[in-house]
Amino acid sequence: MSISLADGVSLAETESGAVLLDERSGRYWQLNGSGARVLSALLAGQTAAQAGATAANGTRVPPERAEGDVRALLEKLRQAGLVRA
Repeated sequence: MSISLADGVSLAETESGAVLLDERSGRYWQLNGSGARVLSALLAGQTAAQAGATAANGTRVPPERAEGDVRALLEKLRQAGLVRA
């Protein structure tokens, strides 16, 4: 799965995660540290399963659950027009 930021969307890392700015509308979305790591992994070309496994590493979250969470985040970002696949 290959995703990219939509045109007019920029990503800035913060101390606590990241912020996505939709320059077209002026709206922004804040991601916590886990969300920021997942988005970075997806933008680097990892699949949802790989990004989920990365996010679950060192936690008690089963990789299957983490993959589901990754897919849910990705769908929300798509619906908001922030990423394209």
